[in-house]
Amino acid sequence: MTNHHQSTRGEPRVALVTCTALPDLDPDDRLALAPLAARGIAAEAVVWDDPAVDWAGYDLVVLRSPWDYALRRDEFVAWARTVPTLVNPADVVAWNTDKRYLAELSAAGVPTVPTTWVEPGADWRPPAETGEYVIKPAVSVGSLDTGRYDLADPEHRELAAAHVRRLSAAGRITMVQPYLRAVDTDGETALLFLAGPDGLAFSHAICKGPMLTGPDQGVAELYREERIDARAATPEQLDTAEKTLAVVPGGTDRLLYARVDLIPGPDGAPVLVELELTEPSLFVGYADGAPDRLAEAVATHLARRS
Repeated sequence: MTNHHQSTRGEPRVALVTCTALPDLDPDDRLALAPLAARGIAAEAVVWDDPAVDWAGYDLVVLRSPWDYALRRDEFVAWARTVPTLVNPADVVAWNTDKRYLAELSAAGVPTVPTTWVEPGADWRPPAETGEYVIKPAVSVGSLDTGRYDLADPEHRELAAAHVRRLSAAGRITMVQPYLRAVDTDGETALLFLAGPDGLAFSHAICKGPMLTGPDQGVAELYREERIDARAATPEQLDTAEKTLAVVPGGTDRLLYARVDLIPGPDGAPVLVELELTEPSLFVGYADGAPDRLAEAVATHLARRS
């Protein structure tokens, strides 16, 4: 699919950025290829760390599935800063690829999952209270290096401490969060926003079922199976998403897409789990017209740059 030669028909050239493991893009992203072609846009899948790529040869470079960056974040952020036509832009990538952005959003009044941050080398022990907790690195994708622990179980307490030590030994910041049990019954709702003529606009929503079944075993499972269904967003979810997007540094007008992941908190109100602005799955295959809206978002950003 990838063709790094200049188009002979003069169409705008767009790179859809992926990784070596997905050289032809994620299947969901491929759904946008036909709508892009229908708009006269030549889109190509390009691996982000391929040294042969001339990024200046593209009119727009769209981050899609560079999902191998987590253990090379510094390299990835440095690469992003060399691509002037990148969307979402490099400063957003730098901010959003370290989940400590959640602390900033919480300080700004966005309801987020309570989080304890453990710096490398810090002495962390499981809290005295029982209950289920999630442990994961501050820089990660999917559910890689993420585990769920029941602190009423002595073995789980030992495994949780070992998980933190493993991340710490690798020089990684650890996040410790209470497990929101509503994910087991209500699932996690992802609200998808795409750029349009009047700025970022709500496109569609999906529901993801629970993925964490127990402790992290230290096994690389980047592409875990997910149960995904279309979902209608509630007014309360949309309101929380809008409040979240309102405090994105630099504003949302520069964004081509955004994904806001929510789970009901203990009181049933939506709580932000993650704000995905770098390489989120957009789940365009789960909503009528969504592949076309993604293509239109690309066309919108091309028009702004022409």
